[in-house]
Amino acid sequence: MKILVTGSSGLVGTALVRSLAKDGHTVCRLVRPQSAAKGESKDGFDVAWNPATGELGGAAVGADAVVNLAGASIADGRWSAERKAQLHASRIDTTRALVHALAKMNARPRVLVSASATGIYGNRGDEILTEESQPGSDFLANLGKDWEAEAVKAEAIGIRVVCARFGIVLSKDGGALPPMLLPFKLFAGGKLGSGKQWMSWVTLEDAIEILRFALEKGDVRGPINVISPQPVPNADFTKILASTIHRPALLPAPAFALRLVLGEMADALLLSSQRVLPQKLQQLGYVFHHPDLAAALRSVLSQN
Repeated sequence: MKILVTGSSGLVGTALVRSLAKDGHTVCRLVRPQSAAKGESKDGFDVAWNPATGELGGAAVGADAVVNLAGASIADGRWSAERKAQLHASRIDTTRALVHALAKMNARPRVLVSASATGIYGNRGDEILTEESQPGSDFLANLGKDWEAEAVKAEAIGIRVVCARFGIVLSKDGGALPPMLLPFKLFAGGKLGSGKQWMSWVTLEDAIEILRFALEKGDVRGPINVISPQPVPNADFTKILASTIHRPALLPAPAFALRLVLGEMADALLLSSQRVLPQKLQQLGYVFHHPDLAAALRSVLSQN
């Protein structure tokens, strides 16, 4: 297949491009004008992409599929009004421009897999959440709803759309895990707040396989929860993480201290509870490489 990928320089994008290219697919990394051109490489080649104008380079012609992973990092900096606007624009405006560009193609891709996040459910305590659950109403939930609404517009031009709702992606190379590990390595790790909030996670390996599953399997459409089938409370997560690296988990971080340092981000990213299950993936027959957290962390942390 010929596959267009936005957000190809991120943690998930880099791994996905490498995986697809390794298996012989033609991968076009859609890059903005300000990005340095890399040209051709063993992992595909760059195609000019300007979200501001919707202009898409001619090399994108003939694409079979698109994976949209573009979006500024949620955790980079406190959420000022300006930062929230950046987070919104990097997702919603970019996805809207991408769908408009695809609509102009004479021969359109068959499928668009567009990133979303389990934050769309909001803070839901112990409630079990599936793709059929209603969204929440906080900032991240509204961001997710707007993001998915733009992607789904591609259905009107005959493109199958999958909204991949990512949980916490576990990898040594980036994302949430390295910052989590640091306090434990310094013997200062522990649960966050009450520790009762549920954490929905997935290994990078499974995340990539799920994206490929969505690309290749024609009956995958709509939202899918890209998380393992075994979410855990934060207190359990921290105990398992500490045990995996042979450190204690003795120093909890009080909720008030997290809020003092991070503001609104603390409640949304660290103290919010989402007990999410991958109902659709299991119904469709996807088999997880790492369904169990302890085994998943051992595998992830042993990788070179």
